Amino acid sequence: MANEKLQQIRFMSPVGSVGGGIDGAALDEALARAPHFIACDAGTTDAGPFSLGMGIPAFPREAVKRDLSLMLRAGRKAKIPVIIGSAGTAGADVHVDWVLEIAREIVTEHDLALRTAVIYAEQDRAYLKRLLRENRIIPLDPAPSISDAIIDGSSRIVGMMGVEPLQQAISDGADFVLAGRCSDSALFPAIPLMRGFPPGLAWHAGKVSECGTLVCETLGRGVIFTTVSQEEITVRPYGDALRCTPQSVAAHSLYENANPYLHRECSGTFDLTNSTFEAIDGVTVRIRGSKFIPEPYTVKLEGAELAGYQSIIVGGIRDPFIIRQLDDWLGSVRNYIDESVARVLGNKADKGSYSIVFHKYGINAVMGALEPYAKHLPHEVGIILESTAPTQDIAHKLAQLSRQPLLHYPIKEWVGSTTALACLHNPAVIDRGPVYRFNLNHVAVPSTPVEMFRTHFMDLCGSRSS
Repeated sequence: MANEKLQQIRFMSPVGSVGGGIDGAALDEALARAPHFIACDAGTTDAGPFSLGMGIPAFPREAVKRDLSLMLRAGRKAKIPVIIGSAGTAGADVHVDWVLEIAREIVTEHDLALRTAVIYAEQDRAYLKRLLRENRIIPLDPAPSISDAIIDGSSRIVGMMGVEPLQQAISDGADFVLAGRCSDSALFPAIPLMRGFPPGLAWHAGKVSECGTLVCETLGRGVIFTTVSQEEITVRPYGDALRCTPQSVAAHSLYENANPYLHRECSGTFDLTNSTFEAIDGVTVRIRGSKFIPEPYTVKLEGAELAGYQSIIVGGIRDPFIIRQLDDWLGSVRNYIDESVARVLGNKADKGSYSIVFHKYGINAVMGALEPYAKHLPHEVGIILESTAPTQDIAHKLAQLSRQPLLHYPIKEWVGSTTALACLHNPAVIDRGPVYRFNLNHVAVPSTPVEMFRTHFMDLCGSRSS
């Protein structure tokens, strides 16, 4: 491919996230269309801060190994590169090394030979503090405060790479690129941009491909096959009962972005204001008119810090008298709990050191103040009590002290004793362990597009491979 003048470039997105379950038959069918590379996202902040904070992936090892094995074997069969980004969900060094070990197993079991580039995205704290002193860390809106203490208190901080580290790895001959935290879309335009295809089309092609079959009218198992030329993008799925329509592709172009037309990446913004979407046949869509606006280079930072330790109680309420006054009742329960905590635990649990939160599933738990049917009262409500404290022991005791008032705290409509909450589990108190929160919403301004990322080359070879 390196010396070939391409009129179009073709690529596969086998699944929305490594571990999500690749359809092997659809993969083989798409591979017969002679793609130039395979790329797949492996991470997201949708899973919350726990993966970054704890260094634990969201998918089981077996699921990741199955998908990665199918992609690596397909790549070697077709002699094309395979690019994986945001390895292990959060893309920190521990996640990358976890996936690398899986790749070593696959190479050995299937006797493959892979020139492998491993790109690490976890950030050095001293480097970030220097950028902060130089005013080269910029808050986004909204952003929490940032300081040396915030940086030092983070469990891990990663930078979200753009296309440049991936391009450097491909230029240096990588068959397999295993990258840490990476822009989901950037995995796909890296090679098309190297080959001179229009940036707007290349980036938009990445945007509509990176979630796999979410770009289809109905989600299902299959492979997205995308073609980029100098004038247009075509997107089509392979898999049973899957089809792309102008509406489904246009809708996915708006997905996960505050502005439906402008999508910010490290090197600039791709602009969909004048993009058009046209059906070619019953399953394929053509896109034209997408543009790219170069801008000063920035790298999004993601950090997670320990928020405390947590215990929960899960239950349900069907008493219509309580449901009609639920907020007032929970407020009284909360006051009772605080009094019990002060009486029993004393200075072991200062009121400012812990939190107790009630989640009311059935009344505004999902939409909150935006709920359009706020006046409608359901016949039952799920209640989750969440206690968070500096230690698991204190969090557990907070939940223990909460159980009894949740069960029996009275209302004036009752005559005699009754029970308000039906607990789902026994024992009622469930320890969740450490919980994390995101603590950064900032971008860094590096001197070069690759200085925040470390690339290591290695040869992964099966026992019989030369």
